[in-house]
Amino acid sequence: MSYPPPSRVPPGPRRRSLVASVAGGVLLTGCSDGGRSGEEGTAGSPSVAERVRARAARDSRGIVERYDAVLAAFPTLAERVGPLRAEAVRHAEAFGETAPKTSPSPSVSPSGVPDGASPSPSASSSATVPATEKDALAQLAAAERELADRRAKALLDVPGELARLLASVAAAGAAHAYLLTEGSR
Repeated sequence: MSYPPPSRVPPGPRRRSLVASVAGGVLLTGCSDGGRSGEEGTAGSPSVAERVRARAARDSRGIVERYDAVLAAFPTLAERVGPLRAEAVRHAEAFGETAPKTSPSPSVSPSGVPDGASPSPSASSSATVPATEKDALAQLAAAERELADRRAKALLDVPGELARLLASVAAAGAAHAYLLTEGSR
């Protein structure tokens, strides 16, 4: 008697795994004591929560700028990357940042790099967009992954509601990284 061939299951996390990890993160942060540690700073200095929120807002704005740079270099990716960019805009707004609702048309330098683009989620210097769509998507995925990891670490230092927001946005960023890499397989 012959056995049927094993089913082909694609590698990587499944949708249920991502949902379960988000739910687990929310449950873990929901179990916090809700104490005020870290919310109140010394006179005149911003609290830990304010600093984390401001950093998260800047990081979200920076990732939106990265999406804009990739979209300017590869307009054919608009259908795939546009919804993820829109989510990043909503994340920035959730942290109190104002980000452009629509993808601007940044000017492109002779080297093919959009002017004013940012290479990291913290918007520290000019972005270089890779020469191929696949590499650009991989670079975006790496930026989303790095940002999700940083936010997951930061949520341990902040009180309840901000921790829940960071957990939610970190999980969304991890899902974005997965979606950006999934299409290339």
